[in-house]
Amino acid sequence: MIEFRDISVRYGITEVLGSVSFRVNQGERVGIVGPNGGGKSTLFRLIMGETEADKGQVIIEESPRIGYIRQHLIPDNETETLLEYALRGIPGLFEMEREIHTLERAVRASEDEGERNQMLRRIGTLQSSFEHLGGYEIEARVKASLGGLGFATEAFERPFASFSGGWQMRAELSRVLASKPDLLLLDEPSNYLDLPAIDWLQRFLRVYEGTLMLISHDRYLLRTLTYITVEVDANTATRYNGNLEYYLREREVRYVNLLAAKENQDKRKEQLERFVERFRAKATKATQAQSRVKMLEKLEKEEIILPKRSLAASHLRIPEPPHSGSEVYRAENLYFSYDGVHNTLFNVDLSIAKGDKVAIVGYNGMGKTTLLRIMAGTRQPTRGVSTLGHKVVPGYLSQEFSETISPEITVYECAKRSAAGATDKFLRSNLAGFGFGADDIHKQAGVLSGGEKIRLAFLRLFLNPPNFMLLDEPTTHLDLEGRDTLEQALRDYSGTVCLVSHDIEFVRNTATSIIEITPQGIRRFPGGYDYYREKTGGEPAQTLQGPATESANKNAPSGLSSKELRQARAKERARWQPRIRELKRKVERAEKRITQLESELEKLSETLFNPTPETDFAKTNQRLRAVQDQLEGHTKDWERDAEELEEVLKCESAGVADA
Repeated sequence: MIEFRDISVRYGITEVLGSVSFRVNQGERVGIVGPNGGGKSTLFRLIMGETEADKGQVIIEESPRIGYIRQHLIPDNETETLLEYALRGIPGLFEMEREIHTLERAVRASEDEGERNQMLRRIGTLQSSFEHLGGYEIEARVKASLGGLGFATEAFERPFASFSGGWQMRAELSRVLASKPDLLLLDEPSNYLDLPAIDWLQRFLRVYEGTLMLISHDRYLLRTLTYITVEVDANTATRYNGNLEYYLREREVRYVNLLAAKENQDKRKEQLERFVERFRAKATKATQAQSRVKMLEKLEKEEIILPKRSLAASHLRIPEPPHSGSEVYRAENLYFSYDGVHNTLFNVDLSIAKGDKVAIVGYNGMGKTTLLRIMAGTRQPTRGVSTLGHKVVPGYLSQEFSETISPEITVYECAKRSAAGATDKFLRSNLAGFGFGADDIHKQAGVLSGGEKIRLAFLRLFLNPPNFMLLDEPTTHLDLEGRDTLEQALRDYSGTVCLVSHDIEFVRNTATSIIEITPQGIRRFPGGYDYYREKTGGEPAQTLQGPATESANKNAPSGLSSKELRQARAKERARWQPRIRELKRKVERAEKRITQLESELEKLSETLFNPTPETDFAKTNQRLRAVQDQLEGHTKDWERDAEELEEVLKCESAGVADA
């Protein structure tokens, strides 16, 4: 469907992409990963024609209908409602409908039979096109997607221009999804969504039938929605024919080989430079020296560039927290209002104990950040009690932490201002502990990457160590490696943590309890995120039904006697059993083969990592690729059959329960 052929793109003197070549086939679900600023969004701009390549070409076959979310939205007019804006998701559909209505009125008014027939033929053509584009069900699809992304029904008639930027982006996503494009380009969709909306988006995209290209650092979306991974890093793009797990394993193998090649190249360069330096001035060796200069020039053109992610330090050392009492925070009958009329928070009663790791979840606008700020003491409740426990030292990291650091200030000066009176040795030691070496501490904050900024923000926090960390969207600026590092650091931290995050994997792997804020109030769930989803997944708020449930409901018998019910249940079980047995056999066979192939893959990798003089690299690499291809095929078979088995079991269970 889309082929990037030897693409190079420069912005000024900076090369973003160099000689990039890869293909995306029709129907594939591709996750695009890599460090911030690596060129991921440039790929989308090339597809949309918003950026031209300096070299190479992008070939798009079969003219697919493309769905792409614009990053800067400008309302067409001040009165257009949210629903009207979302309904204009399919180009030309709105104008087509308007023309149909205009022609229908003209037909009723016309007395010329020839003219009427001509207009009726035009109406027929338009109606056929309108139906083909999904015009008759577009409103239902738009309303379903708006509701799934958090819009209340009463908001549909509000002017689109009256919504904040984040909610406008949700509306844009809603209308793109409802338009059912052939190719869907999503650039960090979770950046402006909360956890319930991300859950809904994941369920929606699971059944999307077109080609999906997803730029994201969100491991939950990548793991559940994509099975091809493209890494954009070090000015190039590498396609991995596998999902996120496969990519994470395989890139380490590639990196080890790349590092060895880089070391050999550097060693060769050093030898050539020594020779040139030594013999350049000697007439008898001048020819050889000039020959080696040409070799050096060639090596510089073919220089191996290591991925940025592998060069970036992953330091995040959280110091031991000072001692505190057993109860860290308490709220009693707490209310908060911004305007004195509408309560953002009401009747909040909760207690957080020492060592708890709590995540606050809920739709945007429900008061998650407000509650965090009240806990931190940066806001006071309108009424009620908000109390920190004995010897509790809060440490608050706001969403705008990068904006609170002046771009002109150096890393060292930022640390010095946060720890007045600290010695130079103390500051440099702490900076090193957070990955800022001697060459980094004089950098200005404005040139730091997102990962470096969050390390600096945490450093400021820990120069005066807290025992109650309050983190508002700490993963927003972090790539995959940064999120893993922060996750591990918080798991190892012995203090108390309360956080707000839209990253489901991050919440799942760090939080031991959940506080949910809803329009009805606050609820506390003592387990982690999976426990919370288990407890809330079947509640009325979750209005979407899966195909398995719908299918079972259609076949459910009713009005039967006890004997007839037993017979119906037995018949229902018998109906499903042959398919269940067949799928179970397929899944077991695939699992057994996957285990064998993974074992062989580990042995082959071990051979390459620890070679002996007898190692046949060509033969080993050939077998490694063959095993990887087989593993990918069996994994796809397993995923397909396991997913179908799960659906069939649901159908059987629902059918038997209803019988």
